[in-house]
Amino acid sequence: MGRTGTWLCVLVCGILGAACSGDAEPEGDPLPAEAGTILAASSSAMRAVTSVRFDLKRSGADVYIDQFESLALDKIKGRFSAGSADAVLSVTVDGSLRTELGAVALGGQVWLSNPVTGKFEVLDTGYDIDPATFFDPEHGWGPLMATLTDVVLVGVEDRGGKRYHVRGVGPAEQMEIVTAGLVRDQDVAIDFWLKRDTGLVTAAEFSTVFEGKTTDWVIELSDYGDNFEIKTPELDG
Repeated sequence: MGRTGTWLCVLVCGILGAACSGDAEPEGDPLPAEAGTILAASSSAMRAVTSVRFDLKRSGADVYIDQFESLALDKIKGRFSAGSADAVLSVTVDGSLRTELGAVALGGQVWLSNPVTGKFEVLDTGYDIDPATFFDPEHGWGPLMATLTDVVLVGVEDRGGKRYHVRGVGPAEQMEIVTAGLVRDQDVAIDFWLKRDTGLVTAAEFSTVFEGKTTDWVIELSDYGDNFEIKTPELDG
């Protein structure tokens, strides 16, 4: 994919296949099985989120996180809490070497671990990565669930528990926010799996196309409301 992404997100989560939510607590009564009601509840629930764990896996065409198109993103595992986030990015360097990078966003500052030394450094201008923007419940996920078009309730499926499976088309503006800028300038058909009592999103799958090449994304969201402590990374000197 010949273009530098902001990063992804995750989320918006490595992806953990179909074993997604990790939420073992019993659910309340299911929402009515009607797409409009489910999405209205989902929009409200996603706007109210204060913390969440996200996992993401990319397959297909490469997406790069640096302007030199050297670091191709493979997957991300991270945590969001009160506007801050930390994450581990699995990347392929120059098409051959696989490694992991750490990223932390806290108090308006972003740090990324150096792919050579492994030491955390203040984000260089050659990168455009902010893990805190991957999960934006107020401006991203909430509005996304409220502005989906061509919505279909596919049914109830077992994906880490019984989930509503909803399919719709996400507008380009919201898709750019929930993917922290990796998806731009295109409406995207997307499948969601949601908790039946609250509408919280536990998984999403979609594909994007850039310059004729397709990238497939899987995002998993779990551990809503858990207490995550995001710390400033240790720096040399």
